[in-house]
Amino acid sequence: MRHVPLQRLVECCDSTLRVHAFKDWDGAVNGLQVQNSGPISRIAAAVDARLTTLRLAADAGAQLLIVHHGLFWSPTHPWTGPRHDLIRLLVERDLAVYSAHLPLDAHPTLGNSALLARELGLKRLIPFFEAKGQEIGFRANARITREKLVQRLAQATGTTPILLPGGPSACRNIGVVTGGAGAEIRDAARAGVDTFITGEGPHWTAALADELGINVLYAGHYATETFGVKALAALLSRRFRIPWHFIDCPTGL
Repeated sequence: MRHVPLQRLVECCDSTLRVHAFKDWDGAVNGLQVQNSGPISRIAAAVDARLTTLRLAADAGAQLLIVHHGLFWSPTHPWTGPRHDLIRLLVERDLAVYSAHLPLDAHPTLGNSALLARELGLKRLIPFFEAKGQEIGFRANARITREKLVQRLAQATGTTPILLPGGPSACRNIGVVTGGAGAEIRDAARAGVDTFITGEGPHWTAALADELGINVLYAGHYATETFGVKALAALLSRRFRIPWHFIDCPTGL
């Protein structure tokens, strides 16, 4: 069985994703969030770092879990109840956690937005949609009916998208920003897209989509953000010749 030092994997992720060049939400903490004793022989990937995915990763024999949503979005103290169970599991099972949020949304080849856009058949992707000083989405010119785009999105994500049909039935300029960008559809419309694909958004965006004359497709926060962690884990697996697997824990959101 091949073993790779944790630090080599971390350095590869950091440089590939340029994590130190990104500003992010305060709780994101991009990079290595929890270290272990060092040697890695198996990698797991998941969208969310939560007690369930951590336990499944450890039970599968992984020493490193790569996630999109890390451990520190909310206050992490006191260390009682489920939080104690989580920390105890990390220590006792010697499990490291690496998290990449906006850097993994924005990456042009490994990122959630780019990979989803390509799954939809979009080509010649152009970065768009700024967040924290970086463009994290992609848009492309296309000729596709709204109905066909909904079908492609359902196939790509394994979900049934919610369609807010405020725009044209023939989609010509499509923007993709995975996750929870629905509250920012006004920014997407200003960028010139007639169709905006993201994971989720507030109720009031249904009326706003009509006012702006833009189609909005919500395919699920979780479902639109499975692509990046899979791609990053697969890259590490090829480069360092260690196995990986995806832990699928849909939230339904």
